[in-house]
Amino acid sequence: MKRTIIFLLTLLLVMRTICVVGQSSQTSKPRTIVTTDGEIDDVDSFIRMLLYANEFRLEGLVYSSSMWHYKGDGKGTKMVSEMEMTKKMYGERTDLRWPGVTWMQDLIGAYEIIYPKLSTHATGFPTAKHLSSLIKVGNIDFEGEMKQTTEGSEFIKNKLLDQTTEPIYLQVWGGTNTIARALKSIEEQYKNTPQWAKIQDKVSKKVILFTIMDQDATYKNYVAVSWPAIKIYYNSHQFACLAYPWKQQVPVALHSFLEGKFMSNEIINNHGALTKMYYSYGDGQKQAGDGGHTHGDSTNLTNIQWGSFGKYDFISEGDSPAYLHLIDVGLNNLENPQFGGWGGRLIQSKTNLSRWEDGEATADFNPYSQKMDIVYGQTRWIDVLQQDFAARADWCVKSYKDANHAPKVLVKQGNKLTVKAGESIDLNAVTADSDGNKVLVRFWQYQEIGTSPEKVSIDSTGNRAKISVPKNAKVGHTIHIIVEAKDNGTPKLTRYQRVILTVK
Repeated sequence: MKRTIIFLLTLLLVMRTICVVGQSSQTSKPRTIVTTDGEIDDVDSFIRMLLYANEFRLEGLVYSSSMWHYKGDGKGTKMVSEMEMTKKMYGERTDLRWPGVTWMQDLIGAYEIIYPKLSTHATGFPTAKHLSSLIKVGNIDFEGEMKQTTEGSEFIKNKLLDQTTEPIYLQVWGGTNTIARALKSIEEQYKNTPQWAKIQDKVSKKVILFTIMDQDATYKNYVAVSWPAIKIYYNSHQFACLAYPWKQQVPVALHSFLEGKFMSNEIINNHGALTKMYYSYGDGQKQAGDGGHTHGDSTNLTNIQWGSFGKYDFISEGDSPAYLHLIDVGLNNLENPQFGGWGGRLIQSKTNLSRWEDGEATADFNPYSQKMDIVYGQTRWIDVLQQDFAARADWCVKSYKDANHAPKVLVKQGNKLTVKAGESIDLNAVTADSDGNKVLVRFWQYQEIGTSPEKVSIDSTGNRAKISVPKNAKVGHTIHIIVEAKDNGTPKLTRYQRVILTVK
């Protein structure tokens, strides 16, 4: 009882301070629609996403196609990929590795089984019935097909034209073609009317595309040309540490969080109906329709391209950064994707101000290789992400008192402070943990993000730190300090606050 009272008093202080200093800038959860081609890594991304479905407002789940997967029109019509890689790989095809349009329903059926337990751990989890109502079939016949108006494209179109001006994040797990068709339908309806300029401006301000590579040519050929003001977050490198080549991208010291012992014991097995459907190496599962899915064959765990694997090893969740970006863990990356967060970090293009992308300009220092690394902006969170995933898996089968839940943290001084060169300032973190766990606070500088090239001195004890600003810091430069709060529960869970110091 004493521990409970102490926690409640601390939590009250945390919540009160949040209101006073105005830390909770996110007034509502972000709106989002997922478009997916159904590859096995999409399935695994989808399973993890369902366990975080309380963290954002899912408003659509749309089947689409890509350079890797399409249904065909059933008439024997052939096509050759517009994308150089798949053009060489597959040549002329009538259909390609199509997984069908029922796999989302199957996963939501499993979600319905674990929902009663899952929903006791946090508010806001949508019901299976609601999620099922969001499923639509978009443009799936061929890679890049956007001539047809489909149920999915019309659904997206109506969302883009609705009355709210809130941003809507369109997650592109496959090709962009269904979204392109929705935008084309808006253009066709309004292009030659007096409303066109207003409509185009409204839609362009609402839409944020989060794409994992280009998986068809419709963004390049249509969206970027006809809707140049639409924001696009383009992840073409960092996703790799959560995708098929993870063994080459993730430091060996972190491999254990993706290997079979962890994946099997902490996530896949004995955690309910949903995570049991998660695809892993050697698990004996086979996705219907996709002849390329041989990863479940336990007699063939050596892949010439990706390496050798053990049973239950992680395969891929290449699309997960698209929604990991939306989860508010205190890093404030939704305010600016350049800040970096669980979805990686992207930098605004100098030639196209509507585009944020990764690459050489977003390289972070990798302490394992002691080199700058264009993937480390995502890799740096792997252990935290996997432990958080394990906790969510526990939520599927454990009561609240037997599971772990993330701590809360804030900084008394606020998140945006002005400082002078040579000045020392104090930061005081306040933490709370609903499970009564101890919370360890660490202060560190995310040096690659701040505009100041200087490294600050951080002298910390417990929840307090003294930050010494370099004497040669320039006026206008920024310094990003991450206040990291990790509990000692099982699994260990972490949340953050970001403090931005601006030199005046």
